[in-house]
Amino acid sequence: MTEEPARPRHGDAEEEAPCLVPGCGAPSVRHLARVEASKAFPNLPEQGRRAPLCRDHYREWKKATRERRQLDRLGR
Repeated sequence: MTEEPARPRHGDAEEEAPCLVPGCGAPSVRHLARVEASKAFPNLPEQGRRAPLCRDHYREWKKATRERRQLDRLGR
């Protein structure tokens, strides 16, 4: 009987997708909904539902949307 090679689990990607922000290309550390990411980065390309972001752009997104996210948590 032959053994099948182990399937990669979710999150065990061999190579991470590059950051979707034009001109960046750094390895991504977080994936956001593209609609959510476009609130801070309006020039994102229209490809896919998820937007991979590098560490620096994820931090930019958090700073840009901090007040709106806080209001959403409070129920406006």
